Amino acid sequence: MPSAIRDHYHSPTRTGIIKFINCRLVKGDQVVHEDLWINSSTGKVIHGQTLFYGSHAVPDRVIDLGGRLVSPGLIDVQFNGGFGFDFSQVPEDITSYAKGVAKLNKSLVQTGVTSYLPTIVSQKSEVYHKTLPYIGPSGSRRIGSDGSESLGSHCEGPFLNASKCGIHSTSILRPPTNGFADLLDCYGESNMSPAYSPIKLVTLAPELEGAADAIEELVSRGIVVSIGHSEATYEEATTAITNGATMITHLFNAMRPLHHRNPGIFGVLGTPATEQVKKPYFGVIADGVHLHPTSVTLAWNSHPSGFVLVTDAMSVLGMPDGTYDWTNGERFIKKGHVLTLEGTDGTIAGCAISLLECVNNFLQWSGATIPQALGAATSTPAAMLGLEDVKGSLEPDADADLLVLTDDPDESGNTVLKVDQVWKFGEMVHSSI
Repeated sequence: MPSAIRDHYHSPTRTGIIKFINCRLVKGDQVVHEDLWINSSTGKVIHGQTLFYGSHAVPDRVIDLGGRLVSPGLIDVQFNGGFGFDFSQVPEDITSYAKGVAKLNKSLVQTGVTSYLPTIVSQKSEVYHKTLPYIGPSGSRRIGSDGSESLGSHCEGPFLNASKCGIHSTSILRPPTNGFADLLDCYGESNMSPAYSPIKLVTLAPELEGAADAIEELVSRGIVVSIGHSEATYEEATTAITNGATMITHLFNAMRPLHHRNPGIFGVLGTPATEQVKKPYFGVIADGVHLHPTSVTLAWNSHPSGFVLVTDAMSVLGMPDGTYDWTNGERFIKKGHVLTLEGTDGTIAGCAISLLECVNNFLQWSGATIPQALGAATSTPAAMLGLEDVKGSLEPDADADLLVLTDDPDESGNTVLKVDQVWKFGEMVHSSI
């Protein structure tokens, strides 16, 4: 067991510099015994030795972490809501939507998720028009006490294949027949500006009419394209990757299954990467319901550097079991972290699991190391979003979004990661000890 955390105020002159000692840092694929220096004024990780020996700067505080792990904050790129708030539900008073987002951010950060993509499932165009301005990147507002930070929204639909709709309402789904023009109409032209868009990622089915044009235009505007809820063949999926799609939404779920004569979307993970076209990243829901543990391990072994853990969490994350209203007049049933659509034969309706629980499941099932398991929820999603120098890292100049973790074994001998502290922009925003 780690010893108590000891926080010593060291410098009489306020510099904003904090030094963590007696800790193990998760860096890349390694755990290293190093001190960590951060600046609470800038919210950044800093190069401590250069600062100390070059400027002779002394930290305000020296925090002895008692041998604990320090990891970058977790990043969830598919998060539909939680703690009673749903990004896809629009209240009559839109100002209450903004208040709901702010409240959710403060609850979510306590689970270890310091950054995320607010996800809207397939909706009518007016829902996107109203909500997207409130869930874009947090940008210049760098206040740790705000909680989890939006890195931009994820629009999952409505340009999906109705035969692989999952819980998305088929009455809402449509093909982008007119290409990117249909996306402009659906999401709102002001939300698709080349200068600034609140949208960071769009999931669509690449086999639909007009999808190829939409993919190319989205990519040209700096929006990540993910393929999902799809009947795409291997050839169609390969074309989408060639056209610029770089992500697969919840691999295996809501897509044509792997077949030995046509491997479908999964098959692109077996295609050698070239200088022009890289293997895509892919999301995996490691809740033990969406996928069998062996399927998770199979996906990991197929392309470790593309493996991204996601929750697909719904608004009932953190809520008691029961039946809850959802969008478009439908309802789902929560039992533990399992959600099913009411009136169906057990259709999975997202889940209510935390991202750290997914990390622990993956750690137990796959034989991955702690840095590899945490990397799937930190450095890899950051790289997928093109933010590897800012998020998911403990290197100098990265944002000081940190988790202080214990890694003790449970009764079965399996290592379990638990959050002791969460730091956002160099400010401690949660402590469980």
